[in-house]
Amino acid sequence: MASLNVGNLGEYLREQRRSAQLSLRQLADAAGVSNPYLSQIERGLRKPSAEVLQQVAKALRISAETLYVRAGILDAERDRSEAGTRAVILADPTLTGRQKQVLLQIYESFRKENGFAGAEDGEAVPGDPVDAPAGDSDTGPRRAAG
Repeated sequence: MASLNVGNLGEYLREQRRSAQLSLRQLADAAGVSNPYLSQIERGLRKPSAEVLQQVAKALRISAETLYVRAGILDAERDRSEAGTRAVILADPTLTGRQKQVLLQIYESFRKENGFAGAEDGEAVPGDPVDAPAGDSDTGPRRAAG
C-alpha cells in the first residue's frame, strides 16, 4: 500500500484554501471537521481519511479524486481494484481459458486507453490460471447468451 504523502497534501490544501479565499476556520466549518484537525492536516501532521478528504474537496469545490491522488490513496485503491477484477475473471468457472485470456486483454486495452497500463500489459503470464485446462477447447459448442 502506498504511504500517504501528507506534507504535499497539506501544502496543496493550503494553496486551494487560499485560492478560494477561505480562512482555516471557514473551511473547517464547511467541511465539518475541527479547526485544529484541519490545521494539522495542512501542516502534514495528520493523515486524513478518504471521507475527510471528500468533505474538504466538496467544501473547496474541487475534485475529491485530486485530493486522493495527492494523498496517495487513489493509486493504492486502483491497484487493489485492478487485481480484484483480474482475480474475478480468472476465478469464473463458466469461462474457458481462452475466453479469460481475451477478456483480460480487452480489460487491459481499456485501461491503457484511459492511461492506466498494468504491469502485465494484457499479456498472459505463463502458468497463470488463464491457460485452458486439458480438454478445454475454444472450438467446442457455444452456449447461447441469455
